[in-house]
Amino acid sequence: MENKGFFNKEIGNFTFKSPEIPKISEIPEIAQNSIKDPLFYDLGKERIESLKKAISEIKILIKEREKLSKDTFNEGEKLKTEINNFILENENANIALNSVSTNELLREKNELRSKKITISESQLKEKIDCWKDVAVLKKELRELEIELSEKENRIIALNKILESN
Repeated sequence: MENKGFFNKEIGNFTFKSPEIPKISEIPEIAQNSIKDPLFYDLGKERIESLKKAISEIKILIKEREKLSKDTFNEGEKLKTEINNFILENENANIALNSVSTNELLREKNELRSKKITISESQLKEKIDCWKDVAVLKKELRELEIELSEKENRIIALNKILESN
């Protein structure tokens, strides 16, 4: 299909013609799809996919960090329970045998109680560290989600602009 008329010019031995403009029905389907999904989408697609992957990885890290903290706390509780049980068992055994001096018994009990306090302090520190780690991860997650949203909105806007032209 050749356009004749206004855009055709002859200069010297050359004839300049306006390009043929095919009808939409004559454009192959693959090309029609690229009109709907322009090149801008393909350019931003990789970044969007990497953002989505990073977001899912951060969500996994948050869950794993919370699980680790919970496991650490539970292990501390088990240790404190074992210490309590050990103190009770030895107290009853020592009363029955009456073979250990009371000073030595009190010193050992105090050492075990001190270990319980150390475990409790470790549990508290772990809770605080977990909270800090999760807060940092959530901040990073929010930043990535905002960036992803902006990128997707830009692509949608570019698609609308290109479709309207």
